[in-house]
Amino acid sequence: MAASSTAAEASAPVPVPPAGLKEDIAGLYDESSGVWERICGDHLHHGFYEPGDAASVPDVRRAQIRTIDEALAFAAVPDDPEKKPKMIVDVGCGIGGSSRYLARKYGAQCTGITLSRVQAERGNALTAAQCFSDKVSLQDADALDQPFPDGMFDLVCSMESGEHMPDKTKFVSELARVAAPGGTIIIVTCCHRNLEPSENSLKPDELSLLKRICNAYCLADWCSPADYVNIAKSLSLEDIRTADWSENVAPFWPAVIKLSLSWKGLTSALTCGWKTIRGAMGILLLIQGYRKGLIKFTIITCRKPRAA
Repeated sequence: MAASSTAAEASAPVPVPPAGLKEDIAGLYDESSGVWERICGDHLHHGFYEPGDAASVPDVRRAQIRTIDEALAFAAVPDDPEKKPKMIVDVGCGIGGSSRYLARKYGAQCTGITLSRVQAERGNALTAAQCFSDKVSLQDADALDQPFPDGMFDLVCSMESGEHMPDKTKFVSELARVAAPGGTIIIVTCCHRNLEPSENSLKPDELSLLKRICNAYCLADWCSPADYVNIAKSLSLEDIRTADWSENVAPFWPAVIKLSLSWKGLTSALTCGWKTIRGAMGILLLIQGYRKGLIKFTIITCRKPRAA
């Protein structure tokens, strides 16, 4: 696993994804999403907390919804009736928790994509049960080759799917391609720390830890927040902003562990396959990465230039 440290250039070699990566990702979520839903609900991403909340461990679902609200506020997504987004894509949608939330918040049409057909089918069933199918639809599709025309969406969101992308430049390029002129792009993702000026790469022990996390969660190469900024610049995206929310999400995995040790969590564990068990064991590796300052929970926002 490589750790990139310089700007993404158009002439840079295209990363070669590990063989079977897409199938492995789909298989992981096919198997584990039901267990996650029973324990934590329909949002498959970190929760946002105020620093110091670790002792009380607030409601996980409320914290996950707050992550979305904080991301929207950071990106200055308007809620004015005339300017609010009307067409949204949720890239890496899971079972559609974020898709449904965004559609309700803005009264918008929201399309979600995931590599997992099981997730898409479950998410559409939940949407239908809530009588919301006229606003939200999920489908299995590849974020690196999205089945949408150019400029379709005025809000493009990726809530923790970038970690799976073997080609980060292609990933951001696709987000930009489907964004409408003037549209907002939000990427919430785990990165590795920025390199120091004197460093050419991460330390061997850091690379080893990231590789173990990759194996647990079917992740691709990691990159830094600075790498994402450089990619956005190379694509001529505007109003590029980042923030490190690592401290804000620090209580999340301890809260998930606490839920997993509840009766619901323990009985759900009886249905787990090996991929889910491996992912659960990876939680301790993630916590270690955060504590070492190696993993940075990052938000990157930008805008697609308006047409000339």
